[in-house]
This record gives sequence, C-alpha cells and structure tokens, in this order.
Amino acid sequence: MVKKQGSRFVCTNCGAVAAAWSGRCAVCGEWNTLQEEIVLDTSGASPSGGHVLKAESVKAVSSHDQKRLQSGVVEVDSVLGGGFVPGSVNLIAGPPGIGKSTLLLQLAQELAGKFKVLYVSGEESAHQIGIRAKRLGAESPNLHVATSTSSDDIAATIASGEHQLVIVDSIQTTSTGALSSASGTVSQITGSSQLLTAAAKKTATALVLVGHVTKEGSIAGPKVLEHLVDVVLQLEGDSYGGFKILRATKNRFGSITETGIFEMLDGGLKPVDNPSAALLAERQNSDGSVVLATIEGTRPLLVEIQALVNPTNYGYPKRAASGFDLNRLNLLVAVLERRTKLKLNDQDIYINVVGGIRISEPAADLAICMAIGSAAKGLQLSSNAVVFGEVGLSGEVRRVPYLEKRLTEAKKLGFEAAIAPNQKPAKPSLSIKSVSNVRDALNQFLKQ
Repeated sequence: MVKKQGSRFVCTNCGAVAAAWSGRCAVCGEWNTLQEEIVLDTSGASPSGGHVLKAESVKAVSSHDQKRLQSGVVEVDSVLGGGFVPGSVNLIAGPPGIGKSTLLLQLAQELAGKFKVLYVSGEESAHQIGIRAKRLGAESPNLHVATSTSSDDIAATIASGEHQLVIVDSIQTTSTGALSSASGTVSQITGSSQLLTAAAKKTATALVLVGHVTKEGSIAGPKVLEHLVDVVLQLEGDSYGGFKILRATKNRFGSITETGIFEMLDGGLKPVDNPSAALLAERQNSDGSVVLATIEGTRPLLVEIQALVNPTNYGYPKRAASGFDLNRLNLLVAVLERRTKLKLNDQDIYINVVGGIRISEPAADLAICMAIGSAAKGLQLSSNAVVFGEVGLSGEVRRVPYLEKRLTEAKKLGFEAAIAPNQKPAKPSLSIKSVSNVRDALNQFLKQ
C-alpha cells in the first residue's frame, strides 16, 4: 500500500513549497496561490534518504509482454489500441448525460466474462447502479459493485490485487483523508489520482477514471490529471440524440486517430455499423443540402451539411452554426463575399451538420461554401456527388488527405462523383470533378 507522509502547500505561480498555508506566497508575493498537496512515499524509502535504482536493459523490459484486456466491443478496443493495458490509468470524460456511466457498465459486463471487474461509484448508490445494470443486462457474477468516496479505501482495494479492472465514477467525488479540502478541489483531485495511480501500477490493475467537464468542454480539475494518466478518452455528441463519438486525445499505447461511433438505444450504447448510411437515410435533395465526405480519425464518414440563408430583419446579420466552428464559418462567408459574386452582408446564415456530428477538419470548407451558395441562390447540386476540399483566403481549393477512403465510402452509398481539389488517387474508385477555386465550383455545379 502507498504510504502517505502528510501534506504540503505549493505555490501555483512559482512552485515554492510551504509547510503551512498563508494568504500570500513568501517567495513570489502572489496572493491566494498556495494549494494543498498530498505527499506520497511510493518507493518504500524514508523521506530523508533514497535507494539506488535498479536498472534493466530496454530489451529485457520489452520482452515482458502483457496481454491486453479486450472488451469485445470493437469500437472501444480500436480506440484504445487493442484493449486496456494492465496497470494503465485511463480517463474518460464527457458532458453530463452523454452516456459515460452506461458505456463503462457495458464494458464492465463484457470484461467480466474473462476477468474480475470492480465498479466503484461515488455518485450513485448500489441500488441505483443495480437498476441500470438490470436494464443493460450487466449481471455477471464477476462484476462487483461498491460505493465509496474515499480514495484511501479505493486505493487499498486496488492494492489487494483481487480485480483486474477497476472503474471509479468519478474522480471528482473522491477525497483522501490526508487533505482537509473538499472533494473536487485541485488538491483533492491531484492527491486522489496519485494514490489510485500508484496502487494500480503496483498491482498491474487496469484503472478507469470518469472525469467531469467544465461548461467550455474541457476536463474539470488540474491539467496535471491529464498528464498523470496514460489514456484520455472523450465521449462527444448531443446528449439528447444523434450519434456519440468516442475518441482518444492521448494514448501512450496506441494511436489517437481512431474513433468509435455509437447510438444510444433502450439497451444502452450500441456501435453503429454503417454510420454514413444512417446519417443520410432521411436526406432530402433540396437547395442548401450538400453531402460532405469527411474523416473521423481514420474512418471515412458521409454527413449532410445543411445551410439556410434568409434576409436579415436587423441591422447586423446573424451567423449560427451547429456542429461547425463559428469563427471558421465567418471566415468562409468573408471569402465568398470577396471572391465570388454572392452578396451576404445583409443575409442571416445558418449551418447545421446533421446527426449531432461535429466537424473540425478543413476539408469541410468547400462543402460549407457550396451549401451556402446553394441556399442563397435557391439552386441544387447538378450531379449526385459528394463534396470536400479546403478553401484558402484567396478562394483556392486545396488538397486534402485520405482521398481514396473518401471516394470508396461515397461509392458504397451510390454516389456517382466527387467535387474535390485537383488530386489524382492511386486507385480511382469514383469520378473526380476537379475545381481550382470556390467560384468555379459554384458556377459549374449548381443548377435550378
């Protein structure tokens, strides 16, 4: 078990250490910067001395291969890089109601078929977890449930080595008795995370921490929490419907380019086999509607971009975007006004990415521009085509990566062509109608 030596106070401005709290740092002079931190002894050495480290060759260390804990849920295992690594610390975060607890309980059930799994909740009672587990069919005898907010007790349980996977929901509700501050504070989150991490590493137990997010969408608490863990997962999407996307923003054991796409049903989160077909199932071919061939991680995805352009009723035109960056939209509108004959300075412009998907890659620029042009003039695309390409400030259409994947996905769903930059794929699977600038794209491919 990890030993607690006590606590200390560290200045967040200059890093100075003090034995007692005071309103002002004695070193840098800043006010209210001293934060309480727990002092851990994870080496077994006395505070006044140390032991000589035992070093091993890289070849010897790399030969100690441990099998990953595979959940059987392909979407999750691919994001993790093949499953949970024994002794790893994984942090999953997302907005309230997105499905974090549901997904983890489903994973716990799948893993409980091969391993002993412990689900520790600091937010719900065991009875509440049991109700959700019954609905999800998570009633394996190897899946154990406990309720606690004491990180000391949880760390002791992990250190016993009885479970191969431990889920703590959530890290913001835990606290250690060595610190006097309330749970959820910077010092408690840091101290609790260090205790649980040290216990997990010592016993090679895979640890999953649930993290809250702020209203801006970032993980609540100190940034050191993200540095401390091995894997950071984000569950994104609309809490009230649409698809949920699981992506890794940090992964010491695999790629951060993979994504998992889920849909919330009565029986929990279910992987979506063909998200492109589901996203386009209810599409109506009208003005302002354009299909974008985008990339989520390394997965091609076809999504519908909708635009609505109306004369403004006020002196200042409104710009609104759902699933797309508003600043990027304002930039593209400026490019359209400057490089084409569209007059949008007295028009309200609304952009919607259907299905709750959030698009951030530059390849969506051309689709956004063509959707706006289509809605502004009441014209439709002249061909059954997907659109993608990055638009520069001069109105030029630039090349994008993963060209073959986009074309292959579009062909699977019956599209005949792609309106794209002047690129030549190694293995063309679809006709490419190349455009050099956004003005030519609007003139050539919009019709009554």
